[in-house]
Amino acid sequence: MRKLICALLLSLTAAAFAAEPSQFTVGGFSFARPDGWGWVNPTSPMRKAQLSVTGEKGNGEVTFFHFGAGMGGSVDSNVQRWCGQFGGPEVAKAKTAIETYGTVKVTYVSANGTFNSGMPGGPTTPMENYALLGAILQDATNGDVYVKLTGPAATVEAATPAFQKMIKTATAK
Repeated sequence: MRKLICALLLSLTAAAFAAEPSQFTVGGFSFARPDGWGWVNPTSPMRKAQLSVTGEKGNGEVTFFHFGAGMGGSVDSNVQRWCGQFGGPEVAKAKTAIETYGTVKVTYVSANGTFNSGMPGGPTTPMENYALLGAILQDATNGDVYVKLTGPAATVEAATPAFQKMIKTATAK
């Protein structure tokens, strides 16, 4: 009986890992999930994919959005909205940078401070010493893809190299 239970548990564990894709598509891009980052079933219909990042100071969340061609607002309006989710003196140090990988233009956004977590226009929960690292992958044909990592500042900082690699190596379909 014990062997049967162990075999069943092993098969359920293997099935759970198989359900966590290492590659996934959002909009016109294919992404590779970084090693050690968990797959999360999206908690909102607006989210096309969602990942979790484990950190010593608390976990981070990576969310992917795609609204279609011509939808989702401009790059600048999204940068302003993301930075507007932060308060405190650190937010004045928010940064943007533009990179081009092949034919894909990517706008990176970073901000630190008190993150006001919650849906736009709804109630928020202030989360102190948080950070954001975002990337907007521009695609005029299929629509831009918005990727946002938020979490405790130490978690976001530790995850930054893997996040940037994931964005840099995303391939257009």
